[in-house]
Amino acid sequence: MTQIAPRVAAALPAEDAQKLRFALNGSDDITVFVDGTVHRLPAQARDAVVDLLSRFSRGEAVTVSSVEEMLTTSRAAELAGISHTYLRNMTDRGEIPVEYRGTHRRIRLADVMAWLEKQKKNSTAVAAPDHGNDGSADGS
Repeated sequence: MTQIAPRVAAALPAEDAQKLRFALNGSDDITVFVDGTVHRLPAQARDAVVDLLSRFSRGEAVTVSSVEEMLTTSRAAELAGISHTYLRNMTDRGEIPVEYRGTHRRIRLADVMAWLEKQKKNSTAVAAPDHGNDGSADGS
C-alpha cells in the first residue's frame, strides 16, 4: 500500500534562525541557484518560499506538502468507470497510490487519470497487432 506523506523539517538551530531572519529583514527578493544557474522565482513561488523561510527564521518546524485534488474512493471509481471494490483492491496492491485521512482513503485525481491513460494505451496495443511480419502478400 502506497501512502503519500508530507515532508516535515525540524526547526533551525537558534543561531541559524537568527541569521536567516536578518537576511530576510525588509526583503522579498529570493533568487534560487539550481546547478549553478540563477532562477528568479515567479511571484507565487517567491511568496511561498519567503513564507517558508520566515517560519524557519522564527525557529518553527515546517511541514511541506502539495495541495492536489483528492478524491474519495467512490468518486475515483466513478471517474475510472470501475467498481468501488475493484478500486480499493487496486490501492491495496499499490497499483494506484492512496493517502489516508484517518481511516478514509483519498486518491489524487492525477493518479486516476494516469491509470486511465495506461489502460487506454494497453487496450490500443492489444487492438492494433503488428502486421509487419504476418506473412501476408503485400501486392508487389
